[in-house]
Amino acid sequence: MAEIFSKSFTDQAPLPKAALEAALAVLQHGRLHRYAVADGDAGETTRLEEDFAQMTGASYALAVASGGYAMGCALRALDVQPGDKVLSNGFTLAPVPGAIASVNATPIFVETTPELTIDLADLKAKIHTSGARVLLLSHMRGHIGDMDTLMDLCTSTNVKVIEDCAHTMGAAWTSVPSGRFGAIGCFSCQTYKHINAGEGGLLITDDAELAAKMILLSGSYMLYERHAARPALDVFETLKLTTPNISGRMDNLRAAILRPQLAHLSDMSAAWNSLYRRLETALKGVPEITVIHRPNKEHFVGSSFQFRLPDWPADEIAAFVSRCHARGVELKWFGAPEPHGFTSRYTHWAYAPQQHLPQTDLILSTLLDLRLPLSFTEAD
Repeated sequence: MAEIFSKSFTDQAPLPKAALEAALAVLQHGRLHRYAVADGDAGETTRLEEDFAQMTGASYALAVASGGYAMGCALRALDVQPGDKVLSNGFTLAPVPGAIASVNATPIFVETTPELTIDLADLKAKIHTSGARVLLLSHMRGHIGDMDTLMDLCTSTNVKVIEDCAHTMGAAWTSVPSGRFGAIGCFSCQTYKHINAGEGGLLITDDAELAAKMILLSGSYMLYERHAARPALDVFETLKLTTPNISGRMDNLRAAILRPQLAHLSDMSAAWNSLYRRLETALKGVPEITVIHRPNKEHFVGSSFQFRLPDWPADEIAAFVSRCHARGVELKWFGAPEPHGFTSRYTHWAYAPQQHLPQTDLILSTLLDLRLPLSFTEAD
């Protein structure tokens, strides 16, 4: 009988003891709301924002309810209006076009390269044909494209960049942390991301006005002075009565769980990358498998692994996925005709205008994906 792999691809590593202790402390005093703090205590959410700003080198940071909320907040801060066109990757997950739809804007999808990054030639063409002034750039599955060339293009065409860093917390391009290239960086703390609060999000920026807008949008009421990783108070004066409250704050319980994990992110990243490189080394020798190329300038965090089966017909890929599942190996196929679980693609999102991306279609039709949870070992 064939060997069966028995570990779960969705299990999470246990939370560190410090996270459990911090969470218990918050539960014991009961001040879960970010602005419910004792005299002289900044609160866990404020401290998380300070920690994250320091880790990324950003001037300002904001903790919010989810990564999806973070992207919607960033779009609103950049004054994206109903009917505006917003550029984004053809290869991404549903929360990205969902954030664009949440402000009643129109997603314009850009082709994907074999390295699973945004196609810069197609981006250049669509900047000119669409008239879009914002790019919501998804570093999908942790693959970072040539950010130097991308930012030169967007700067020269006056396109503002929002980075979706849901899969790249702790990653970098030429030593610049992910999220630090564009006007705003958005991060996720959902269970399957690099630090786990079940749900949660973080925003970073160096722009004082954008930071003030996002703090007000998140539902700060008139308590914005309690934020530490914020701009000067005078920046809020012209914004505080004209910026709507669209509540999406993070609470102190989730922040307490996240802070100890953030402190160990570099160690967790090294562990993920060891698993990634072990799998990459093994599969590079398999003739029918194409492993995704990782450029030298990219410092990635390999919490998931992608590969392609070029030239395989759809029925054979479906059968391959089924055989792997029978052996205990859970693969996601981005070429499946119907969305499954978290996996969908641009042709499934009927709230966006129908678009044709032949290069992306070709790549996704043979693309497979699996998680690498830290509960796995290199032997696994």
